[in-house]
Amino acid sequence: MTASLQIPPALLRPILVRGLADALAAAAAAGSAGAALALMAPPAGGALWLLGLIGRVRRGHPDLEVTGLLDCGDRAGEAQGALAAGVPALLFTGRPEAAERLAAIAAAGNAVLLTACPPLLDLAAEGHGSTRPVLLEALCRDWLAQADGRSERRAKG
Repeated sequence: MTASLQIPPALLRPILVRGLADALAAAAAAGSAGAALALMAPPAGGALWLLGLIGRVRRGHPDLEVTGLLDCGDRAGEAQGALAAGVPALLFTGRPEAAERLAAIAAAGNAVLLTACPPLLDLAAEGHGSTRPVLLEALCRDWLAQADGRSERRAKG
């Protein structure tokens, strides 16, 4: 995994969301846990979709530190377009030469470029397709607690 800048810790444990309900459940869990949040868009999400989602979450949770991560796969053109649109972090798994060029573009715009997918919580998979906010928030709370070591402390204590 490489980056154009220092990687914010939240980006190392993103939550893959597929809609506003997922994002709001993740935001509620992060807000109650006092944790930063990284929302990851699926490959079909697109830059504008992700930026709109982040905007909606920020309006509903103005005190929450939230960022976004867009999975561009090996599509360098999509990654470059996402950087131009203002996406704060990208996952690009294409050719190393293209990744180097994209990393330079990302650095110039204070964005982060990852070249390997970090561990993530896929709400659709882990929630077995549920849209119940209570279940989704619980999954997110558990995920975020693991990120800061709280679940390990609970298991020991």
